[in-house]
Amino acid sequence: MARANPVNIRRSDMPGRIPVGISSCLLGEAVRFNGSHKRSRFCTDTLSHYFDFVSLCPEVAIGLGTPRQPIRLASDKPDGEVRAIGTVDASIDVTDALADYARQQAQQQTSLCGYIFMQKSPSCGVFGVKRYLANGHPEGTAPGIYADTFCKANPLLPVEEAGRLNDAALLENFMTRVFAYHDWQQFKAAGITANGLVAFHSRYKYLVMAHDLVAYKNLGRILADLSGADTNVIADEYFAGLMQALKNPASRKMHTNTLMHLQGYLKHLITDVDKKELTEVIHQYREGVIPLVVPLTLLKHHFNHYPDASAYARQQVYLNPHPYELGLRNSL
Repeated sequence: MARANPVNIRRSDMPGRIPVGISSCLLGEAVRFNGSHKRSRFCTDTLSHYFDFVSLCPEVAIGLGTPRQPIRLASDKPDGEVRAIGTVDASIDVTDALADYARQQAQQQTSLCGYIFMQKSPSCGVFGVKRYLANGHPEGTAPGIYADTFCKANPLLPVEEAGRLNDAALLENFMTRVFAYHDWQQFKAAGITANGLVAFHSRYKYLVMAHDLVAYKNLGRILADLSGADTNVIADEYFAGLMQALKNPASRKMHTNTLMHLQGYLKHLITDVDKKELTEVIHQYREGVIPLVVPLTLLKHHFNHYPDASAYARQQVYLNPHPYELGLRNSL
């Protein structure tokens, strides 16, 4: 039987890069309070091949100079309102300016499919930025003013901190969500139809299964009967559910379950010897002996030998949710 084109199509071969917001200092721009930067070589040298970065620095944008007095998050009591104030001159308060700029950018940057923020920043930090009391003592954490306001205005947008991208699982999850978000934007721009919505879900079915079994069932129910329904309303509900599902980390157990479901498409196609080998490889992955890329590669190998019979399985985004050459599943 003639071989079909390989399943592992490289996403970077697709035309155009994905628009993603990023803190300017991560691109090497000297915008920090002391006139320095925090260049992320991973962002500039690797992710830039796939992302068309939109550089944003809220502190410079609202008129703070470079260099400048640094700001920090502070509140007058542990449960008080968090403000962004000067570390030396506490009368400098840029909270409202940062929040206003965030709302402005949230309305303007509608093409973004993701955002990479600078960690620990009182303006751009998303997770665990130090918060101080009026006496100068640290007391808990809070999100940066700009990042928090921007994210609340765009709750479905995939966001991450640059420092957390050093974690293989967090990086893989972020990339999966960015490419899914971009895929949806392209689908939506082409015009949403009931048939198109069902076809979109058909491709994402097993990716959702690997992340959230409850969402897997719920999303199927949402699309169970589209007759007489407002397709755009249903589409919005579906997309919200999809992005929320993908935000949940895919565990080794859930990956195993998904791999076994995909293995079922080969039930009547491959030999008993090949079935045994594939089952053993999936088990080895389940036990943590080998990374996810190994059973996936073997599955793709068999799917490529039977392109017609495995057509439904071959279309699954789960097999290639992000650029293959990044090797993000080599460490999972």
